[in-house]
Amino acid sequence: MSRIGKKPITLVKGTSASVSGQTIEVKGPKGTRSFTAGDDVTLTIEGETIKVAPRGLSKRARQQWGMTRSMVDNLVTGVSTGFKQEMEIQGVGYRAAMAGNTLKLSLGYSHEVNFEVPQGVTVTVPKQTEIVVEGIDQQQVGQVAANIREWRAPEPYKGKGIRYKGEFVFRKEGKKK
Repeated sequence: MSRIGKKPITLVKGTSASVSGQTIEVKGPKGTRSFTAGDDVTLTIEGETIKVAPRGLSKRARQQWGMTRSMVDNLVTGVSTGFKQEMEIQGVGYRAAMAGNTLKLSLGYSHEVNFEVPQGVTVTVPKQTEIVVEGIDQQQVGQVAANIREWRAPEPYKGKGIRYKGEFVFRKEGKKK
């Protein structure tokens, strides 16, 4: 039995959901998202809760049960509060700035890196050394943050680079004479 799948999903105030076949659509103050579940699970709405149940006892049905429940819960969270990924930049002369829909990064290269922000994600720069990625789709927010971090991942000797807020970077000792 799936411990995650058993939990019902409570709709937050201001959100509504509708099921048609295997597709669930959730509307909230931040937007609308939908998800199509596999044929191995059943989606039902009972009042202010959404329940996911397996259609059989096969291994695949049990696997899809917990995964589908997590996906639907992420839909509800995304349209009600949204997802946020905070990043920080460390290094002398490393900084970020927004120019329209482009994130401009100075990361120690001979040129400035221009990162086009995709549709559905908002990137803000509260300080020159902080980047905040927000959106209603958890996967897209995480992917955009990973793409930004990819330009200069934190290195282990001085710790310079772009890191997630609260990320621990294992430091190495330098060469000895």
